[in-house]
Amino acid sequence: MEVKIGIIGGSGLDNPDILENASEKAVDTPYGKPSSSLKIGKINEVKVVLLARHGREHTIPPTQVNYRANISALKEEGCTHILATTACGSLREEIGRGDFVVLNQFIDFTKHRKLSFFEEFEPGKMGHTPMADPFDKNLRDIFIKKCSELELKHHKKGTVITIEGPRFSTKAESHMFRAWGADVINMSVAPECALANEAGVPYAAVAMSTDYDCWKDDEETVTFEEVLNVFGQNVEKVTNLLIGVIPEVK
Repeated sequence: MEVKIGIIGGSGLDNPDILENASEKAVDTPYGKPSSSLKIGKINEVKVVLLARHGREHTIPPTQVNYRANISALKEEGCTHILATTACGSLREEIGRGDFVVLNQFIDFTKHRKLSFFEEFEPGKMGHTPMADPFDKNLRDIFIKKCSELELKHHKKGTVITIEGPRFSTKAESHMFRAWGADVINMSVAPECALANEAGVPYAAVAMSTDYDCWKDDEETVTFEEVLNVFGQNVEKVTNLLIGVIPEVK
């Protein structure tokens, strides 16, 4: 089976110097239009399909992202694997700004999103998808290996809690999420990861910590400007990580 990798996020990979033989394709799905057109090309001779989760100009708020259409579009395009990148807030002292976290679990604290492709079951075909280990182990292992090779400060596992947004947490919520065992917080991994599992496409996500949410009294509380600032300082590291991971996917 020929590998074709769908990448959600991945700012910087659409650089013409990185994406070979690039083309753009507008698509529709049974679930509506995805967040952006698909950018299709090759990186290190591997076929890739890039999709901007929040739109090319980051105009789609987290709750309004059509996650079902995004995953459906990548599957319909023939993607055999999905790699995702996301900014996150740290809920742990040891996860500092700019650190990478190779996620292995999620807690879905969203309330208003389409969580499943199944709107009804066919008789005798109930779609209860196992979700004990939602992130693909093989893809996670490649992320961990490449983080080590590139000498990127990283954490080999982490539980992300996904909230609706676009607002950030209250202090009470932030402390509650820590008590629940979450290591980082974001607004996008759920239900994206669950939908990829339902679609049968191996999925892994690497999160970059940009802030300490608001639980840490000796740190400034999170602002969107600070998130953009830290992510912007580290976008080259994210890009290099993905470029390194892509040829290793089998």
